[in-house]
Amino acid sequence: MRKWLFILYIGSLAGMAPAREATFVVTDRLAERVGDELVISMRVDIGGMDIPKDHSVVCVPMVEAGDSARALPAIVLNGKTRHILYERLERPVADPPAEYVYRVHKGEPRRIDYTARVPYADWMESARVSLVMDDCGCGWESLSSERSPLFALDLRPVTLEPRALYVTPEAEAVKARSLAGSAFLDFPVNRVEIHPDYRDNPAELAKIRATIDEVRANRFATITAVTIRGYASPEGAYAANARLAEGRARALMEYVRKLYPLEGARWDVTSEPEDWAGLERAVEASDLADKDELLAIIRAPEPADWDAREWRLKSLNGGASYRRLLNEIYPALRHSDYEVDYTIRNFTVEEAAELAFTDPAQLSLNELFRVANTMEPGSERFNEVFEIAVRMYPDDPVSNLNAAVTAIGAGQLDKARAYLAKAADCPERSLAEAALVMREGDLDRAEALLRPLTDDPRVGAAASDNLEQIARKRAKERR
Repeated sequence: MRKWLFILYIGSLAGMAPAREATFVVTDRLAERVGDELVISMRVDIGGMDIPKDHSVVCVPMVEAGDSARALPAIVLNGKTRHILYERLERPVADPPAEYVYRVHKGEPRRIDYTARVPYADWMESARVSLVMDDCGCGWESLSSERSPLFALDLRPVTLEPRALYVTPEAEAVKARSLAGSAFLDFPVNRVEIHPDYRDNPAELAKIRATIDEVRANRFATITAVTIRGYASPEGAYAANARLAEGRARALMEYVRKLYPLEGARWDVTSEPEDWAGLERAVEASDLADKDELLAIIRAPEPADWDAREWRLKSLNGGASYRRLLNEIYPALRHSDYEVDYTIRNFTVEEAAELAFTDPAQLSLNELFRVANTMEPGSERFNEVFEIAVRMYPDDPVSNLNAAVTAIGAGQLDKARAYLAKAADCPERSLAEAALVMREGDLDRAEALLRPLTDDPRVGAAASDNLEQIARKRAKERR
């Protein structure tokens, strides 16, 4: 138990002995704000004090901060005769008492349980409690004499500021990107030549051109490859479909190459004779009455011959479902998928700082992170960079973890939890989750998450700091 020991110098009145020492020990002190009142309680042990029988010593606790002060109920220590006179006075009874009055005998231990309630004022939040002695009967004037400090008040609530750590994204040696899409071109029956004005071909070819044009318009990008993969539907003989899928994909590639003679770019063309995977997805998403039977045929390992498998589809339930496949699903299986691969050059921090808020799609996660590091942590612009990063890379575990850390710092706890759900399991994620639940007030859960992290070389210091904050808050609440 902590004690506060003070030496009191008992002076003398006329005819009294010279000044001498006495001990005044404060234990079990408590100070707290209760509603609109400041409540102070303490236990005072007085030992070795010898007060002449006709003398009194008045000990006045004072709450002080700067130029503000408030006296608390006094502790009056009487000699024998003075105490008899004091008891004959009619004094009002109050709870807590207006003053604490005791008779003191030499060598007799005395323990005083002291409680005071005074109106609370804002200046008391970080005040101090001191003791003023009046052993001359001077009253209030004596309160300007030297103080003996008792203890400091700290009535400010403990505000948790949990630490969470950002993860530095890996730098990309080459910033490789791609744009992709699908075109649904129309061909005359059994033909592979491109007819740009045939049926819906103008709109479908325009989609491919728009994709390439978008990359070419990017002054920071270089096209490295164009890939086209052609697909046919399962309608008809597999061998014929293989010829059509390949021939049509090559025809489309030659059409695009003539429009865009991209120097140094690689041109790749592949084909899939029949898009059975696409058929499976489409049937599974359909409302066909015999969907399960169709899927069983599509997924069965036998027959391995694709034409025999298609015949089973045609024969199911008299062919009614197959007719719907022909009309509603097969047309979408005749498509050409295209992909434009390109690289974006790397940027200096100064260049990236300009692009972060104007054209962030040009930047890697690492470049955005380096931009954030040039800003004041927690500032509006700092937080915005991490929001931009997770918007540009919505499925990246690191971008989501860093966005969660930013959201926790901003008190956006629901948003932080959503980001954490997409973050990878790592010490920084556990630390961020602990910080989140600390903000939510679940200190038990936070401690359970933090304790295993204290020895981790990456997050141990932050985890220990968070545990210390929790301990301080709990200690304050117990006082």
